[in-house]
Amino acid sequence: MPVVGPREPCPCGSGKRYKVCHGKAAARARTPVVDRPFDGLPGETDWVALREFVPSATSPLTLAADLAAQHPDRPLTLATVLPGAVPAIVRDDGSVLVGLQTTTSSGDPSRDVAAALLAALDLQAGAALSMPALPGPGPRLQDVLDPDTPLQVSLHDTFEYWVAGAEENADTKALLEQANSSIIPTTRLASVTSAYVADMGERRYLRWVQPHDEDRLLDALARLRAAGQDRLADEATLLGTFRAHGLLVPVWELGDVLVDDLEDPAVEMGERIAEQVAVTDPLTADQRRARAALANRQITLR
Repeated sequence: MPVVGPREPCPCGSGKRYKVCHGKAAARARTPVVDRPFDGLPGETDWVALREFVPSATSPLTLAADLAAQHPDRPLTLATVLPGAVPAIVRDDGSVLVGLQTTTSSGDPSRDVAAALLAALDLQAGAALSMPALPGPGPRLQDVLDPDTPLQVSLHDTFEYWVAGAEENADTKALLEQANSSIIPTTRLASVTSAYVADMGERRYLRWVQPHDEDRLLDALARLRAAGQDRLADEATLLGTFRAHGLLVPVWELGDVLVDDLEDPAVEMGERIAEQVAVTDPLTADQRRARAALANRQITLR
């Protein structure tokens, strides 16, 4: 295959751009997929949630000591998504915004975001970062962030933080109106970690990123389902799970249950899940059937 740019026509003659045709296979061949790219970071489950399904959220980030010494007093903020899904932008005051949800990624999102972060630190104020599809080998988030500082997630109803401190004009106003119209109202439960309620109009769902091993968690959910203990409340039904960056995300449909009424049931459910994850006995026939049903039902919510 001749060497071409990612946006050029693929040499195979398909008419597609190289990056969405044979470039995909080439990218996978050069970049091994990391099963749990955020493993080892404080708040791994929230990293997964913000990467995959939380629409608008931010968290301050703290650089590792050596990098912090090189870039003192440089405010750094993680954002779910940035304008145009760019990897990073630098505000006029020099503060850096790094995006998690971008248009391109390799097999290691941790490396991708770290590359964007490091590149943004060298940008001038007011610049946006345009990264190549694959940053190449290098440090990951686990290498560039302070290992003892957890994420402090703040949910937002809008993307106004994109232009904080900047003078608003017609273009930015139109951009924000369009972006804000796509936000699904989302609430984060306070009593448990990484559980987010998405209000999709007629239906509401709880998506809860779990830290447990996938197979052990699926066994635990199967035991709970077989015992009739997998509901958060009378109307809160476990629909299934989806996989995200090496972790499972159970999904409950909430019916008319209010968010405030979910806090205590969520704590109880977390305790039941942890108790069942610790069980190592073989599954019964009913539990195996429940597990197969859960494993075969992949949930995708848009």
